[in-house]
This record gives sequence, structure tokens and C-alpha cells, in this order.
Amino acid sequence: MKKMRKLGWVGAILLAGSVQAAVRMPKIFGDGMVLQQQVAVPVWGWAAPGERVTVTFAGQSKETAAKADGTWSLKLDALQASSEPARLEVRGANALTFSDVVVGEVWFCSGQSNMEWTMRSVDHAEKEIAAANLPLIRHFKAPKRVSGLPLDDVNAVWEKTSPAGIGDESAVAFLFGRRLHQVLNVPIGLINCSWGGTRIEPWTPLCGFEGIPALEGILRNAQKRVEQVSPGSTSYKATHQTYFTRLQEWIAESEKRLAANQAVTAMPEYPSVFSFRNQDPTVLFNGMVAGLVPYAIRGAIWYQGCSNNGEGMLYLEKTKALVKGWRQVWGQGDFPYYLVQLAPYTYGGNPENLPGIWEAQAAVPAAIPNTGYTVINDIGNIRDIHPRNKQDVGLRLANQALNRTYGRSEIAWAGPVYRSFAIEGQTVRVTFDHAEGLKTRDGQPPTWFEICGEDGRFVKADAKIDGTSVILSASSVSAPKAMRFAWNQIAEPNLVNGIGLPAGAFRCGK
Repeated sequence: MKKMRKLGWVGAILLAGSVQAAVRMPKIFGDGMVLQQQVAVPVWGWAAPGERVTVTFAGQSKETAAKADGTWSLKLDALQASSEPARLEVRGANALTFSDVVVGEVWFCSGQSNMEWTMRSVDHAEKEIAAANLPLIRHFKAPKRVSGLPLDDVNAVWEKTSPAGIGDESAVAFLFGRRLHQVLNVPIGLINCSWGGTRIEPWTPLCGFEGIPALEGILRNAQKRVEQVSPGSTSYKATHQTYFTRLQEWIAESEKRLAANQAVTAMPEYPSVFSFRNQDPTVLFNGMVAGLVPYAIRGAIWYQGCSNNGEGMLYLEKTKALVKGWRQVWGQGDFPYYLVQLAPYTYGGNPENLPGIWEAQAAVPAAIPNTGYTVINDIGNIRDIHPRNKQDVGLRLANQALNRTYGRSEIAWAGPVYRSFAIEGQTVRVTFDHAEGLKTRDGQPPTWFEICGEDGRFVKADAKIDGTSVILSASSVSAPKAMRFAWNQIAEPNLVNGIGLPAGAFRCGK
């Protein structure tokens, strides 16, 4: 019997060793996945150190060897779009086969609750869901998870779009992807990493904060936290030694109390430095995004900002960190990044806080290469922070991507954008780009324009359209110095261009 037990333990040890040595891959590689066309496609995983690994797909066969730490990676040459299901095979000491693999366009979709908002909760949801039989649009939805250090995997699977499952998927992501699929006629992969109520900082990798003076404090604190929670670091060891000492003292005291028929006190809590909130810098990137990187993508869409409301132009600096960090870790250059404006909403508090975020969001395209901004102040709901018209949000995002990323110049995407400001006697002329056919959507004079004089007190302006300009005046302001537009959290201005797209909030003058 003892001999049999010994043999059993030996077998278990050998089995554990063979499992550990088996080639394995992160779950972003799975049946039904969508691979990005027209770029080199990274493929990676783990194996025994030195083990040869071969990846075969679409007539290509690439080989590499696992490094000393057991990691391996290689790149497939650029692929052509294909809707035909294919097999991707990975061979080492064992073999992995992924079926129903297609090639097309992959987008990373992230943010807070308006990105997380599901199809079952949009306008006309029943009709939309019933029509969603689109198996070439596929979703990978990361579960919510925080982590102090980057994780190497994300526990999710690829799902095809069907009426049975689309109700639980991101509405903005799906409606964006649906429009791309309709125009490009290629498979679409949508990677959804979103969490309602979260700030921008948790989604940002540590490297993103580097080199941005306004965020030095965040960087220092995040670096300190990394050192504290990294196994093997001096701080990590010291914190645990202190905790172990407290545990030993508690055990000794508890044994005495037990012997004396006294109540035993609660054991010491694990050090709080190892507990993370979903608002802490880097923790959502670490827990929900890092394990996807560097899966090949075309670009990213982003819908977030409510939880940073009130920060004004600091939000621009944080957006720089987010985009810079994502682009750095993905290693795909300056891939497209398109963000959605926060919709008007009665937040309470200072009604000019939200325009401060709008101003920061609108500044992104000029401050960060290959980025864009989608204005939605005409399709919100000032009584609902989650406007249910996600169809137009997805359409506007996709139209910008189709024009700017895919070169479909016939697809218009831009609303009026402020170009210049000029004082003409007692009036102010504000001129716009993308303003052909400038008009109001209700046929009334333009709303939500204000001007001020030397006293800095803004008053409602009378506004009239003159070509691609709007001329502003007010009887109480004889010498105007500045103007602002839509500068209130509930502003739903009526100014649009000839294709019906709205102008976003801005201000100018002195």
C-alpha cells in the first residue's frame, strides 16, 4: 500500500510537470476569434523553456522557441480579410487548435457605464435584438477585475452576434461594429473592457503617466504601490514579515485565551496595501486589459468622463496618458482613438463643470495625433445619465472611423468645429469649419450662445447665421470681449451643419 501511494505521488508530480510544460495561450486566442487584417499579427503564450513552438494559419507556418521564463511569441505576416472559417494550429509538446477563425477588423472598446450599457436597454431594443443575426460580428467581453500588477490573461471567450446573446453586449460597441460591417463587408471583432462609474486613471498603464508633468503625483504614487505589491521587493517582504509577526502574536494570545475559556479576538487584517479599488490608477488596465496585449487591433473607441467631471483641462492630460500608454504597450504605433462626448445631464453642483470636461474632450484631436471626437449633445437626455439612443452614437463613431481610418471620403462625419473669432464693432463673428449648410435643426435662431464685455459677465446673445459664421450681439454689451457656446451641463444647442451634425461646446476671447 505504501509503495502504491508512493507511485501515486510520483505520477501526480510527473503529471503536474507535464501540464506545466504544455503549450498554452491566453484566452483572447479562442474558437471564433477575429484576427486583424493587413498588419503583422502577434501570437504568444507559454511552454517549457527552450520548447519549439509552431503556429500555422492561412498558409503560413511560423516557429519560435520558448524563453527561459517559459514565454514565447511570434508574428504572422499580414493577413487578408476572410469570412471563411479557418483553423489556427499551435504545436509544441502538445497541440492546440482554434476553429472558426476569421480575419477582418478588430476594435478595442472601453470606458464606463455608457460603453458598458447593453443592447437590451437601448431605444427599440426588442426590434434591434431580433434583427441581430450577424455571426461575423464577434464579441470578447472582459470580466470585471482589479489587480495591482499586470495579469497575463483575461478569462473570457469570443461570442458571435445572435438574438440570443446580443442583449448583454455593449450597445455602443455593437452598433459601431455593425456599421463598419455593413460598409466594409468584413468580419468585425469587438473587445469590450468597460466598467460603470470608473475614472480614466484605472484604465491607464503605468507607462502612460510618465513624462506628463501634471500627472507626476499619480505616477509617483502608482510606482510606489507597484514596489509595495511586487513579490520579491524589499517592501513586499517587509510588509509580510510585519504581518506574520502580528499573526504569530495573535495565535499565541488566542491559544492562551482559548485555554482560559476566554473569547478569541479577530485575527489581524491582511495589509490594506494589497487591497485595490476600481478607481485606483492602473488597476483596471492590469486586471482587464494587460492580458489582451498585444493582440492585433485596428484602433480603440472610448466613452467615459462622468467620474472625472469637474477636472476641466486636467482631463486632457489624463487622456494623453491613456492614449500614450495604450499605444506604447500595444506597440502598433499611433493607432486610431475615437472618443465620445459626454451627453448633457443634470449632475447638480456647478453647471459649468461638465463644459470643462467637454472642452478637454474637444481638445483631444489637436493635442494627440490620429484621434477624434464625437459630439452627441443633441441625442442625450438631461434627466438620464445613460441616454438610450446608442444607435446614433455608434453610427457617428463609425462614420468618423470609416472616413478617417478606412479612407471612405464619401462618408461625412464632422459637425461644425470652431475656427476663428473676430470682434466687429458691437458684434462678434464666430466662424466654423465643417459648416457647409450651417443651420439650426428646429428652424429657430441659434441657441446657447453667450457674450461678455470687460466685466466678464456672460449674457445670452442674439445669434444669426451668416454663411459658415454665426454673428452674436447683445443689447447690454456694447464692447464684446469674449463668447462661449453651450457652456452649461444641460445645454442642448440647435446649431448643426448641412448634414445635421451638431457643434460642441467651446469658448474664446479674452
